[in-house]
Formats: sequence, structure tokens, C-alpha cells
Amino acid sequence: MSKSNQTFTDRWLPTLNPKILKFLKGKNFDKMTPVQAITIPLFLQHKDVCVEAVTGSGKTLAFIVPILEMLLKKYSNETRFDKHHIHSLIISPTRELAQQTFDITNEFIHSFDGLNHFSCILFVGGTKHDHDIEQYQNNGGTIVIATPGRFEELLKTKTNSFNLGANLKSLEMLILDEADRLLDLGFLTSINTIFEALPKQRRTGLFSATQTDEIEKLIRAGLRNPVRITVKQTGSASDQRTPSTLKNFYMICEPNEKLNQLIHFINEHRPAKIMIFFSTCACVQYFGSVLKHLFRSSPSTKIFSIHRKLRNKRATVIEQFRAETSTTATTVLVCTDIVARGIDLPDVDWVIQFDPPTTVVQFVHRCGRTARLGRLGNALLMLLPNEEAYVNFLLNSQKVPLKEMTAADALKIENVVPIVRELATSDKGVYDRSKQAFVSYVQAYAKHECSLLLRLKELDLCGVAEGAFALVHLPRMPELRNRDKSKFNQENQTVNAESIPYKDKSLAKKKQMEKDDPTLKIKKRVKTVAFSIQKENKLRKRLKRLRREQAENERIAGAEDAVAETEKHIDEIANEYSKLKRQRRLQRFNKIQKTKKKNGELELSENEQLSDME
Repeated sequence: MSKSNQTFTDRWLPTLNPKILKFLKGKNFDKMTPVQAITIPLFLQHKDVCVEAVTGSGKTLAFIVPILEMLLKKYSNETRFDKHHIHSLIISPTRELAQQTFDITNEFIHSFDGLNHFSCILFVGGTKHDHDIEQYQNNGGTIVIATPGRFEELLKTKTNSFNLGANLKSLEMLILDEADRLLDLGFLTSINTIFEALPKQRRTGLFSATQTDEIEKLIRAGLRNPVRITVKQTGSASDQRTPSTLKNFYMICEPNEKLNQLIHFINEHRPAKIMIFFSTCACVQYFGSVLKHLFRSSPSTKIFSIHRKLRNKRATVIEQFRAETSTTATTVLVCTDIVARGIDLPDVDWVIQFDPPTTVVQFVHRCGRTARLGRLGNALLMLLPNEEAYVNFLLNSQKVPLKEMTAADALKIENVVPIVRELATSDKGVYDRSKQAFVSYVQAYAKHECSLLLRLKELDLCGVAEGAFALVHLPRMPELRNRDKSKFNQENQTVNAESIPYKDKSLAKKKQMEKDDPTLKIKKRVKTVAFSIQKENKLRKRLKRLRREQAENERIAGAEDAVAETEKHIDEIANEYSKLKRQRRLQRFNKIQKTKKKNGELELSENEQLSDME
């Protein structure tokens, strides 16, 4: 399992409340990390703080400890304490990160013997609004931890007995956790709405792993003269984005060997706690079932899967994986980027990226699931021969050096592709998932941020379908039209997909019902639209988006240049949009006039047509 490497600095401030120090000591947090040593005193001095620190550097305790310290002082000095008055608000980008922060905060509060006057409440999606309102009315919420979308919805919900905005007047602390991720997920409008509901006299902390222009705008909008903190790892390059205790490797695999190399790697590094990242939900669903089948005879190997579509089951999966601490078992979490940021999963030994992430920033966050809080960790990126240039791109853009790990000899390792194909030919559910996974992989690859380096034209699609996905048949998709498919899986070309049974009885019943009554099956039909209409719709959407951006920029002080640039774009697109609308009106009226001319009616002039239309 992961080993420790001391990267901690000073001991906890002796002026902190003894209850907090007692809890930290009980959790073996004897010293502060650098980000905690710098940030906590600033919060307690009533400063706004903007923190940039690598993932796994202990940012969560850097804001939870000062919040609790302030609350304990407030409780000791005030006899009357309204549990419904919100003292602190913590905004997290995902429900998993919000749940993790809530669990840590609750654990602190429950350790404070005899203090039941303040509480912590969680507002995230996946539950009914009525449930959140009832919990708040019954238990209060001195500390509110929420995702921005749900908190914005609750702010707009006002009844005789519930008005969240009125209880924010006493707010003293606002925390924006993983702020860059909040913006990536499109929560800027929600955050600005929340800003408007909060008192101006407050302390604000913004925590992020990266600093961007969008973050700067957010800082100008929500923070007052913040102290800027950038924490770098000792012993690493000055701009390196990954922890210094992390060893990064890459492996070049031939397309027809990739799955075999993955299984061999897991077997060679057992016992271990491993996370395997894939690009899409469909890939996680498919490879999760494949790994469970391949390791079904190994009682010491547990496979978990998590992706966005699991909804309310995600918290359970995270807790199960987190609870696995055996030093004799191998635990594997097959996942998407839903757990790439902020989630603390202790003692992860290896992070494997089965294919390049869509952005280099996500590469950094994926790797950050291991080597947390000074522990040692390892990360492996599996690449195809045409993707090797991605290694240098990571070095130049993120200052992350990767060391090559030689792939095992293909002739000396087990070939699991026939086993997986046998599984697919015995269960139509797996067969369908395999094709869906491959299609989603190709679509994600085509949208990659580094499309100049990772070109779909250079990707051996048939090789990947055979060796990485172990497909029985190739799906019908435009990307395969001009590819040589003659050598793909010659052995199973006679397999009839329609004759493969579904092992899942409920799925088999559903498919049979859809077969008997085609109206039950809802298909997403792509409507064919004329190019001129497509262009008009595209321009209209772009015009709306730019106007929204203009409104956001106008809210932010000091963004005059951005406003001017947006206005310029709006004028250009508005003119182009007007011309296109005029042309389309003329086309429609010309068509009408031709019909009228045939019927002997008088034809209108061009100007008369436009005036009549307007």
C-alpha cells in the first residue's frame, strides 16, 4: 500500500480550540501541510484568500478548521444561537465532493462533546427539494455545503416557513471549492446569483488547482483584495502540476495488445488499490463487466464501477472502495472523470489511464487521486504508437515528466480477447455494451483537445476494436467507411448477433416487448435540415451565448476590454444573422410568388415582399 513521505511543516496553531486539536490528534494529523499553514492564519485574521495548490495538498482542512474555530468562539461568546442562521457556505462542483466535505465536517462537529447548538447540512441534487427544506427546518444549517445548482434553486424557493435568503444575512464565510471545475461545468451564472444573495461584509476563500482568466474574473467579482497563495511542491519543477511524491509512467501498446497488457499489469502489481480511468460512461459499463468476468475466480480481487449515469448509487460505490484497506487484496475502481477531482480516496497505489484524457488538466487531476498528503503513488498512461507525441506535450504544457515503462512481451502474457468474445457471444447485454463503448470511445477521441497530435485518421480503429475492446462485430459508423476491415476477427464473422440471448431477464423482456411493439422503442432521429437553416440556427445560438457573456462581463468590475470585445463579436454576428434572415425571407416569398403567378395573381416586387413580411 501507499507509503508516507513527510511533506508537512509546522505543528497546528496552539491558539486553536482544544476540541479541534483533540480531533486532529485523534486522526493522526500532527502537522499542517504548507497550504494549511499559510491559509488558516489568514482566514482567522479576516482576510479573503485565493489559493492555488496541487491536488492532494490538504485544501479541505484549510477551510474547515478556521470555519469551526470561528463557530466555537462565537458559541462561547453568545448565549443565544439561532441554528437556522447560516454562518458558512461551502460551494462544491459535484455532489461527491460535497458529500465528502459534509462527512468530514460532521465528524468534527460530532466530536465536540456537549455542543449541539450548531449543525451542518448538505444540499445536492438527487433528492427532492421538499426533503432538503424539511431537513433544514428540523435541524437548521449553521454550515451549508451545497452544489451551486441546487443552492440556487433553494434560494428561489420561498414560502411562509422557508426563506433561505433571509437566513444568509448573518453569513461570515463563503468557500468556493475547486473553483476552476465550477466554471468548467458552467456554473458561473449560478455563482453570480449566489453572490447577489450574500452580504458584502464576509470572508471569501477560493480554492483551485489551476489559475485561468475565468478564475481571475471570478476573483474580481467575489473577493475583496484577496491574499493570493500559490503552493508548489518541493523537489519538483517550479511549474509542475503533480505532487513530487508521484511517479508518472507511460506505456506504448500495440492496438491488438492493449487489453492483454492491462490485465497483465493488474496481475503483476497485486495486491494493490487501483483506479482505471476511461473516457466515457459506456466504456466504464463495458470494461467493468469485462473485468468482473475475468477476475470472477479470484476472491481476493474486487471490481467497482462508477460513472455519471449511476446517479444515487455513486456515493455507495465511493464508500465501498474507500473502505477497502486490506493489504492482501486487490481492489479496482473502473471510473470516468466524475471522481477525477477533489475526492479523497485513501491509499490508492496506482492510477491507470487507459486512454489519453480529453484535456491535459484532467490528466493532472486523474493522477492526483494517488500520492495524496505526502504519500507515495504511481500513475500509468497507456498509449498507442501513434499517440507517443502526447508525452512531450504533457512535459511542455504541464511540466509533467513521464518515464517509459516497457510493455510485456505479447507472446508471454495471457491472451484474454477470446475469453471476452466468448462472454459477448453468450450474453447479448455485453455484446451491445461492447459496441456502444467502442462508438463512444471513437466519438470522444474525435473531440480530443489535442486533435492535432491525436488524429482520428491515424488511429488503427480495427486494431483497437479487436485488441482493446475485443469486439465480435464492428458497429456501423461513418468513421469506419474507408478503413480496411478485411482482417478484423475472421473467426467470429459467422456469429449471428440476433441469436445471442440476454442473460438479464428484465432486459430480455424489455427487448422482446420493443420487438413486438416498435412504438415502445424511442429512437433519437436526426432530422435532415437544409444548410441555410442550420447556419441560421447556429448563428442565433451563438448570438444568444455572446449576449449572455456580455451580461456576465458587465457584472464584473474591470472587465471593460472583455465587454468591448464581446460587443464587437455581437455586432458582426448580428449583421450576418440579419443578412441571412433577409435572404431566407426572399426565398420563401419567391416560392409563394411562383405559385401565385401560376394562378394568374399579381407578383409583388422585392421591396414589397419585404415590407409585407415585416
